[in-house]
Amino acid sequence: MEKLIITACITGAEVTRQQQPALAITPDEIAQDAYECFQAGASIVHVHARNIDGSATQSLEIYRQIKEKIAEKCNIIFQPSTGGAVWHSFEERMQPLFLNPEMASLSCGSCNFGDDLFVNTNEYIEKFAKEMKERKIKPEIEIFERGMIENAMRLVKKGFLELPVHFDFVMNVPGAIPGTIDDLVYLRRSIPESCTWTVAGIGRTELPLAAHAIAMGGHVRVGFEDNVYYSKGVLAKSNAELVERVVRLAKELERPVATPDEARQILGIRR
Repeated sequence: MEKLIITACITGAEVTRQQQPALAITPDEIAQDAYECFQAGASIVHVHARNIDGSATQSLEIYRQIKEKIAEKCNIIFQPSTGGAVWHSFEERMQPLFLNPEMASLSCGSCNFGDDLFVNTNEYIEKFAKEMKERKIKPEIEIFERGMIENAMRLVKKGFLELPVHFDFVMNVPGAIPGTIDDLVYLRRSIPESCTWTVAGIGRTELPLAAHAIAMGGHVRVGFEDNVYYSKGVLAKSNAELVERVVRLAKELERPVATPDEARQILGIRR
């Protein structure tokens, strides 16, 4: 079984300081948070940039500052979001790709997202994929519903993606696929055997899905974007605390945790 890749999704686009006082907002805060997650055992940091007032932004300049400040502290894999927030335009969402990060997220379909609609047309999915391929950016394919796997496989057939693909199963988003173990097994069985996958359980599903992913040979994402609590009614002290728990689970299940360089090898990241 491969070593376990842990992704820390430290900011998200919707979480506020009112919900989680430890949320990082400025580039310096985000870089420090990423470093602490790296020290705890994460090899990838998934980032949504924020304005100084805490609102979500896809600003190229702010992402540039975050990327550079993280690189000054550690060699964790920087993975910016091209999903942004539901109100961002496709052109805004494209901005982080111009920094040529090692990885970036690529959502492969539209779905209900709470009370909103997260729109990803085939035209723009292909534009994102084409841009990433030309810039040699490793896509992480975000899957909110089973049909999005088929959209990703069409990208493979058209030459926009190459096997093996790396998937992120984002589960328990209100309006999308639930976060049950049966649903996780269903998604895992729906991708090619050669592909790698991560699970991101939203809210209370974060911990049980993480435990099952470790045992099933998948990888794990945790952090404030997905869940601000450590246990029921108890806020997590930091993103690093959530990473540390996954490291302990992996140790109990006798699955070593990957370093960033080992994660690069597993994912086939070559720059």
